[in-house]
Amino acid sequence: MVDTAEASSESRARERARRQSRLQRYRNLQFSEEELAVILLTPVVSFLLAVSFYPIFDTVVGSLYTGYVLEINPREFVGLENYRSIYGSGPLLDQFLNGDGFWNALRVSLIYTFVSVPIELVLGLGLALLLNREFRGKYFAQAAILFPWAIPTVINARIWAWMFNGQYGVINDLLIRVGILQQPFPFLARPDTALYSMLFITIWKTSSFMALILLAGLQSIPDHLYEAARMDGASRVRQFWDITLPLLKPTLLVALIFRTLPAFQAFGLPFGLTGGGPASATTTLVLFDHQLTFNRLNFGEGAATATVITLIALAIAMVYVGTLYEPEVR
Repeated sequence: MVDTAEASSESRARERARRQSRLQRYRNLQFSEEELAVILLTPVVSFLLAVSFYPIFDTVVGSLYTGYVLEINPREFVGLENYRSIYGSGPLLDQFLNGDGFWNALRVSLIYTFVSVPIELVLGLGLALLLNREFRGKYFAQAAILFPWAIPTVINARIWAWMFNGQYGVINDLLIRVGILQQPFPFLARPDTALYSMLFITIWKTSSFMALILLAGLQSIPDHLYEAARMDGASRVRQFWDITLPLLKPTLLVALIFRTLPAFQAFGLPFGLTGGGPASATTTLVLFDHQLTFNRLNFGEGAATATVITLIALAIAMVYVGTLYEPEVR
């Protein structure tokens, strides 16, 4: 018993000594690597929890209720009823191809995203390859191509709305002068051309953003790889396929994620250009969600739509990562 009491006393003494030693280190601002990591990560994680994860969690919870946010009607738990409401009724394929409301907005968003992003990627890669060469005025050209991307989206939308105007727009005037059109054409007033006009604008605006990201990736590829390939007699096309593209995959992944997710969640351009019209031809998912939530004050269905948008965006990001991410490239 005496030995056990003495051992217990010694153990408590050692624990007190460790605590005092730790407190002394903290007073002298001396931390272990693990402690320093916790200290540095805590503010970031707290910020993400407060600004990102809590709103997402609150939106998911709100999608299960009616009368969400504003208590216009008593708040009532309805389960998945809001999701059933935005889904509608009928076969899935028929809903996607011919449905209105949520399905029309999803169709517009997918067309807008997966038509514009590949074209932007090709144009951006071409611009990046040109800007990666040495020529006089190279740095001025690099700054100049960022001008379309630097214009705020809503301002850009209003500028192009004036240019595409069917009565006094510059685009119509130029096309009539060169003989392509005989009379003004209402590009933004017709459902069959409004979406194509919006695609043209977003490609013009964001191809330079793709070029900027890809240019950074090109400049990180060592020159000695190209020198060795030239010594082996490889053509420029062969160098591009065997050196440039494989080593550019991590940058392509970043560029595609950074561009695809904002394109799928587009709001400013359709809102400022056409307001979603004509006949909902340019209503994207986020714009539809905005109209549903703040124009119709249907917060439950708005939260359900926002949840679906988040899940689709997450799925797109996971497909990109699973397809393009190659740790061994690094």
